[in-house]
Amino acid sequence: MKDKVKPTVVLTIICVIASLLLVFSYELTKDRIAEQKSQKFSSSVEALFGKTESKVVNIKCGYDEIQTIAVTPDKKTVIQVITDGYSKDGINILVGFDAQGSISGIEFVSLGETPGLGSKVRDEADFRKQFYGLSQPADSFDAISGATFSSNGMKHAVDTALKAYNENKEAILGG
Repeated sequence: MKDKVKPTVVLTIICVIASLLLVFSYELTKDRIAEQKSQKFSSSVEALFGKTESKVVNIKCGYDEIQTIAVTPDKKTVIQVITDGYSKDGINILVGFDAQGSISGIEFVSLGETPGLGSKVRDEADFRKQFYGLSQPADSFDAISGATFSSNGMKHAVDTALKAYNENKEAILGG
């Protein structure tokens, strides 16, 4: 009986130690990770609108894909969307809106799509530019050949940002 209990006790102790180490490392790094995410967000906003301040708006917009919404003093808006492309949560973008509510730019925070094919949604400027100027989701778009899932994921991300902006414009802009 003792021989049957000993391996269970040893394994339990190992699991408890591993769990404690995992919790400790998370607690040790969570502030640094949050700071790096904030810096990446700020630099992406700067890439969209130039050097400017932005204020994060805390509203529930009804879309799980929306991570952050921020507004500049001149009423430009940025919406961070994380959605699936070919890989789960592979597309993490900021969609910039001008003061009139049209898309003025798209900036990638991160891209977990397949290098070569899926990454074309980031690397091909003409693909991104087809969304510029939109104030409503488009019925159709030009997908990238060989990167259908990534292209559709990108369109879904842009459409989600457009819908969230249009449905919550007053709350976002504080009016």
